[in-house]
Amino acid sequence: MKKKLVYSIFALAFLISAFLMFFYGQQTFYVKKETSTTEPKYDYHFVLIPEEEDNEYWRQVEKGARDAAEKQGVYLEYIGPKRANLNDHVRVFDKEIAGKVDGIMVQGLSNEAFTPLINKAVEKGTSIITIDTDLPESRRDVYVGTDNYMAGFMAGKAFIEDTKGEQMVGIVIGRNDAIHQQLRVEGFKEAVKNELRIKIVGMKESNISKTGAVQATYDLLKENPNITAFYGTSALDGVGIAQVIRTMRPYSDPYVITFDTLPETIQLLEAEEIDAIVVQHPYEMGYTAVNMLVEIKKGNHPEKIQHTPTSIIRKNDLNQFLQEHIQENNK
Repeated sequence: MKKKLVYSIFALAFLISAFLMFFYGQQTFYVKKETSTTEPKYDYHFVLIPEEEDNEYWRQVEKGARDAAEKQGVYLEYIGPKRANLNDHVRVFDKEIAGKVDGIMVQGLSNEAFTPLINKAVEKGTSIITIDTDLPESRRDVYVGTDNYMAGFMAGKAFIEDTKGEQMVGIVIGRNDAIHQQLRVEGFKEAVKNELRIKIVGMKESNISKTGAVQATYDLLKENPNITAFYGTSALDGVGIAQVIRTMRPYSDPYVITFDTLPETIQLLEAEEIDAIVVQHPYEMGYTAVNMLVEIKKGNHPEKIQHTPTSIIRKNDLNQFLQEHIQENNK
């Protein structure tokens, strides 16, 4: 009887231990299934390809595109080269065409490299918006962005208005191989060509980077120490130009006109290290481009050219500009 009692106790203890082990083991490793949520349904899948992925100017384009995409029920991807590079840009574009998305927003940087890709995309049923830089010879559906030749012309006219006497101009161009950069230079040259007091003495490439703009400005000053003015054609050129002047020529006061109202460029305008800025509207470019793609996918035929506004601001215009900028971002 004692043996049976002992065995019974051991058996009961074993069962209790097994039960507790199973219970606590289940509590430890059991993962409660989440209540399934309905995935958002999108009408279209679009891709925005920036010139350089983590670039402040293109982040503003992205913001406008995302705001429009949210309102339109569009799934938007933002994919581009880590650094501005034509070959990398082409590879990204070609890959997205193969992905058979509904629409792509891309710069028309090179007629030779981009026109065949644009045409291939359209043949496959992908709608194409050229944004910021156009390729009118291609089969793109719509261009959304600045009139780059006119923007350069406006910069030249502003330079004439703001300066007196003989001027030796150094140009810092973002990229020699980019059509929109070339147009900005051509427009500037056209504006000043009849002004005998203005002479363009050199041009160097910044490759759309601050360090590149610093090197380009340094090289221009080294080769042409008599430079009295600078014209920068891309977003970070003005920042690089101002940095070199501050360190190499702190007691000189060259005239500087450049593109785009990035925060640092605005600060330099306020500090009078930059004299004038050509204002584009990257947020509006992104916003309009998405809306145009939606119109195209719905079977509508929007105007082929959708120019966004361009203007010149100087220090005296800053308060009004900043108020308008805040209103735009709060749309």
